[in-house]
Amino acid sequence: MLRIALIAHDRMKEQMVQFSIAYEPILEKHKLYATGTTGTKIMENTNLEVKRFLSGPFGGDQEIGALIAKNKMDLVLFFRDPLTSQPHEPDILALLRLADVHNIPVATNMATAEILIRSIDQGDLAWRDSI
Repeated sequence: MLRIALIAHDRMKEQMVQFSIAYEPILEKHKLYATGTTGTKIMENTNLEVKRFLSGPFGGDQEIGALIAKNKMDLVLFFRDPLTSQPHEPDILALLRLADVHNIPVATNMATAEILIRSIDQGDLAWRDSI
């Protein structure tokens, strides 16, 4: 069972919901975490159980980053909005930096997320279980 973070900027939340619906059979096999509103929207539209943190601008990104630093996160799916400036950009960059430091796979768009989620289903990320 992998620990997966689901994060989406405001304009990308609907994409994250659609992704969660499409891949619910895979996601339901894992422990899911999300920032506030993203987690709520996923739970409202699926049968997935999601541990919610604060909203990103209020520290949710940092809460997920803390789990990464403690090796308690295995994958981050972060649908970023590349066309909108984010007031908490330093927190976002810190989260991505922690993922790089701790060798955590990250997808920042749906195309990459689909590749990673299909890899999970095939067992390609099973190496995370041994860490």
